[in-house]
Amino acid sequence: MRDTRESRLLLVLLVAIAFALITVDIRGGQESPVDGARQAAAAVFGPVENGVAAAVDPIGNAIGAVRDSGERHTRIAALEKENAELKAKLGSDDRNRNRLRELDSLLKTAGAGQYGVKGAQVIAIGAAQGFSWTVTIDVGARDGIRRDMTVLNGAGLVGRVTTVGPSTSTVLLANDPDFTVGTRMEKTDELGFATGQGDRPLLVQLLNGKAKVKAGDRLVTFGSRADKPFVPGVPVGEVVRVDPAGGGLTRNVYVRPYVGFTKLDIVGVVVQAPRSDPRDTVLPQKPKPAPTVTVTVTAKPPAEGEQAQGEKADRPLQDQPLADEAEKPAQDLARQQPQDPPQDENQPQDQPQDPNGQEDATP
Repeated sequence: MRDTRESRLLLVLLVAIAFALITVDIRGGQESPVDGARQAAAAVFGPVENGVAAAVDPIGNAIGAVRDSGERHTRIAALEKENAELKAKLGSDDRNRNRLRELDSLLKTAGAGQYGVKGAQVIAIGAAQGFSWTVTIDVGARDGIRRDMTVLNGAGLVGRVTTVGPSTSTVLLANDPDFTVGTRMEKTDELGFATGQGDRPLLVQLLNGKAKVKAGDRLVTFGSRADKPFVPGVPVGEVVRVDPAGGGLTRNVYVRPYVGFTKLDIVGVVVQAPRSDPRDTVLPQKPKPAPTVTVTVTAKPPAEGEQAQGEKADRPLQDQPLADEAEKPAQDLARQQPQDPPQDENQPQDQPQDPNGQEDATP
């Protein structure tokens, strides 16, 4: 189509008419004079618009997906972060419950032994001093901790303080080979010295080579002078093996410690010793043995008639001839006794004899 003057005038005229119709439609509102024409146009071109929209809808969705992909990735990342936070919270709740149980057990042990303790948490394993079995706790000189103080938890003896810093301390564990503590046997009061052996049971040398000891016997700390480094009565462990007595001055026993040194968390440092030795009161209660069920069956004696029938029925067949043989001697004895011969009715009876031995001649 050529660009002529007439075509340009027609275009300007159509644009002017369109603006005029729009102005009239806006000012007229619902009573617009072109409302009927608009409805007619909608009825004619509406189906065409729907068809075109359905044809280009996948393209629109793809464009929208590309546009919204960044927002979706951001939302997924936020949900994953929230999920991780919830898991961490649940995990921390379980850990807090475990800590509460350990703290409760520690307080019960301290109360039973009348120990004044300062609670602490294990924050590191090992130390620069080169000890093979040490831990670092989060209390130090500012908290009143001093060197050579006893460290325990709810189960028993953990170790002793070896190095003290302003806010932390190093604890030598009871299973370290350089660790030694005086012990006392429950009930028998046999004394000895326990030495750590790493992940093996503690080695205890009893001072009495003839001491009577068995597996299951329990030991506590004997205590030190001025209660340093050890206070008395702290549970140490339970005997698991006893070396045979060899006639020496000492006797070796092996003790499984109550404390699990590989899973320490909440501990207590004894800052005040008890006024008196608690002896065996801090030891855990021994488990009660399960009751043994005993069933007693009482036989009811049968009646006399039933007893006789029962004995006869229970007697083996091979035993019955023996009983018959037992009855034969009595029968033979009866046969051997003399019996009067039978008298003939026609035979005259014996005549009485006179004293002179002659028969009576009286007819």
